[in-house]
Amino acid sequence: MRVSVIGCGHLGAPHAAAMAELGHEVIGVELDPEKCKALAAGVAPFYEARFGELLAAHTATGRLRFSTSMAEAADFADLHFIAVGTPLRADGRGYDTSQVIGAVEALLPLLPPRPAAIVGKSTVTVGTAARLQQIIDRFASAARVDLVWNPEFLREGHAIEDSLRPDRIVAGLSTPKARAAIEEVYAPILARGDVELIVTDPATAEVLKSAANAFLTTKISFINAMAEVCEITGADVNTVAYGIGIDKRIGHGGMRPGIGYGGGCLPKDVRAFTHRVGELGARDAHGLLTAVEHVNDGRARAAAELVEKANGGPLDGCPISFLGASFKAGTSDVRDSPALRLAERLVERGAAPVIYDPEALDAARAFHPGFSYADTVHDALQAADLVVIGTEWPQFTHDPGLPDEAAALVRRKVLVDVRNAVDAGPWLLAGWEVWQLGRRPQRPPHSAA
Repeated sequence: MRVSVIGCGHLGAPHAAAMAELGHEVIGVELDPEKCKALAAGVAPFYEARFGELLAAHTATGRLRFSTSMAEAADFADLHFIAVGTPLRADGRGYDTSQVIGAVEALLPLLPPRPAAIVGKSTVTVGTAARLQQIIDRFASAARVDLVWNPEFLREGHAIEDSLRPDRIVAGLSTPKARAAIEEVYAPILARGDVELIVTDPATAEVLKSAANAFLTTKISFINAMAEVCEITGADVNTVAYGIGIDKRIGHGGMRPGIGYGGGCLPKDVRAFTHRVGELGARDAHGLLTAVEHVNDGRARAAAELVEKANGGPLDGCPISFLGASFKAGTSDVRDSPALRLAERLVERGAAPVIYDPEALDAARAFHPGFSYADTVHDALQAADLVVIGTEWPQFTHDPGLPDEAAALVRRKVLVDVRNAVDAGPWLLAGWEVWQLGRRPQRPPHSAA
């Protein structure tokens, strides 16, 4: 099938690579000339697991190409994915959907007189698909254009895997005949028989996307609220989370306490959804989601307080090895990064963090040029007073050699794991104290503390 992907950022570019991997002929439209040039050369502009590999492979064969020309995409493809950005409005509340509207308005007059489908991937306010349908209906030349809303449910760091092996495919159809386009483009996935195609109307697809993100953030904020309770009572939040997660109605996914959710999707999506349900007059839903945001907003403060406790007092001038800048492992994305929010808090308290991240250093430097950075984990550890793990990269949480390597470089053997991702055992055996949110400090055997 000939497919276009309009908008090649963190959503669109991996989606284009995944569509090529499924066997489709794909053209990506990216209006930034430099970014388009890099993509066309098979060079990934950001890190996302397996993205660079597929990008290089399929641009080399010609199955995947990129252009700045919407007209070229209109002439080439029969199905057009809209994957442009939907940032928050300037007031910080609902979505700015101008890029989505603009992309469709630009595409419609360029479509040749043959059947086509426009498939929305971007996360939008409920009612956006209906507005787009009105725009399509105004174009007589676009009478054979079908609109589908097909929200993404991707985890950053796993975007390729989640595109190729999704847990569900949602198709909000404006007309029954639009189903054929979705079934054709996702045929290689549906043929496996292990993925459900949920066919509904566009409004339901829009709400389903927002509700899924809202429920995930509710679980994250809930377990972080329980971490606060555990800190006060002396209980162990990891055991609490494990015990709760055994209940099949709840599950373990999203139940690891830490410094909260971040990235380019969840904070924005929940903020916009919270605002929208308030506009609709759903008072109880608005109150619940407001509380979810409030808990998340407080996690950087709670983590900074934990670092201060681990230090034994104020952080004035304290040199900290700060491992992690991306909002989570598996991606170079630092948008709304909880790790960098914590680094800001530590600087405000007088600390001197030196930040290292295996994939996100360039992005972090661009977002926060005033911070101190190290190009290697060795340099970040050198002469620090304590170590903070801000992002759960496996290099930090599962490298059996790191506790001993760090012990030879850090002045005090104090580890603060604000992601609750480290197995404390190897660190304790190497003589470290281990501090985690919602848990008692763990100290090495025979410690006098």
